[in-house]
Amino acid sequence: MITENKLSKEALLKLYNMELDELLKISSEFVKDSVEFCSIVNARNGKCSQNCKYCAQSSHYRTDIETYPLIPVEDVLRAAGEARDNKASRFAIVTSGKTPDEEDFDKILNMIKALNKVDGIKSCASIGILNEEQAKSLADAGLKRFHHNINTSESYYPEVCTTHTWQDRLNTCRLVKKYGMELCCGVILGMGESVEQRIEMALELAKIQPESIPINILMPIPQTPFENYIDKIDEENVLRTLAVFKIANPSSVLRFCGGRMRLSDENQKKALLCCVEGILIGNYLTTTGKVPSEDIAFVKKLGKILV
Repeated sequence: MITENKLSKEALLKLYNMELDELLKISSEFVKDSVEFCSIVNARNGKCSQNCKYCAQSSHYRTDIETYPLIPVEDVLRAAGEARDNKASRFAIVTSGKTPDEEDFDKILNMIKALNKVDGIKSCASIGILNEEQAKSLADAGLKRFHHNINTSESYYPEVCTTHTWQDRLNTCRLVKKYGMELCCGVILGMGESVEQRIEMALELAKIQPESIPINILMPIPQTPFENYIDKIDEENVLRTLAVFKIANPSSVLRFCGGRMRLSDENQKKALLCCVEGILIGNYLTTTGKVPSEDIAFVKKLGKILV
């Protein structure tokens, strides 16, 4: 059994490089027999002022995606009901942009209050970088969980984005915790980071202690700076990263999110048995996932319990 006081960068790097089956066996010691489904609605798309090099929604790149303003609350509730019917227990309102303006923020607060009345659904939101007043208002509105990724390690972040900092993201995570909301905070793998920087991510997340760690695998988007980054991580290294993340964060739910379809069914199975305890079902923001019924069948076939 791995103990917390041994989780130095050197120790995790040694684990990362050990024989894969043995590494997965170690990480499986921390995995529950259940899988949690969540879902999202893309409530505002495109026209983001930030220059994140992976993102189809950045106004810095010509990706030809559909753009639209904040959707009506009725559409959010309809999507939440569909998510619940597909066994999701959590549902997130997701918007593009660095942070919502005052008018949109007030509308989002009303969406959260309405979402909290949907039986069987716990509310979540992913609306960008927060200030203290916004964090308090979200908590007062009854938001259960806030999602905000660190995306990569602090040392690699300038290679990914220059219009805001890694520290800006960390500050938002701290505000979420300060005001008593649960935190969903994860990464995007395969953006050119080194193995050592993946280890740094695991340790940085261990300091933040999110309840949920979404794992995205880069799906290169045409016309973005990372459009040719398909070969920056392979399936084996995804599994190694997942295992180390779980060992470093045993109390957090690792969650399959965007890019999961880059893994074979066999490797998705290995991950769910040894590292991963959550799945974002349905489609993502600008990429597609599995049909929810396929995920339900897949999880049940593994003998896992849906929660």
